[in-house]
Amino acid sequence: MNKLRVAWLVSLVATLGSLYFSEVLKYTPCTLCWYQRIMMYTLPVYFGIAIFKNNKNVVSYTLPVTILGFLFAVYHYLEQKTDWLDGIYTCQVGVPCGYDYLNWFGFITIPFLSGLAFLIISILSILILRDKKEENHKEESIN
Repeated sequence: MNKLRVAWLVSLVATLGSLYFSEVLKYTPCTLCWYQRIMMYTLPVYFGIAIFKNNKNVVSYTLPVTILGFLFAVYHYLEQKTDWLDGIYTCQVGVPCGYDYLNWFGFITIPFLSGLAFLIISILSILILRDKKEENHKEESIN
């Protein structure tokens, strides 16, 4: 399967999963969840258009967003699972960022799932950039 299509599928599943948690299960997103949503929700649109237009250049624009989303997810996960960040209060209004709505097997939480999605998309994006660079190099050597 095409790497761009897999990135689209991962971003779509992550977006729909996020909406399922908030709209169906009625989990109220915390501040850090909203930051991650901001980073994720546009990705299915960008990757969908890129697939339609067969434009791999989209990863140049989406990769920084996925890396930033990954960093937010890691920070959020650390806030949930460790006491390292106890003095930093990121969620002052509404649901505390350390609250676990979901805790499968003692380590899989919503920020964990978010971080995994961002990581997969980032890796796919880097691989797409690498493939694109190799294709350009081959074209240059032919000419």
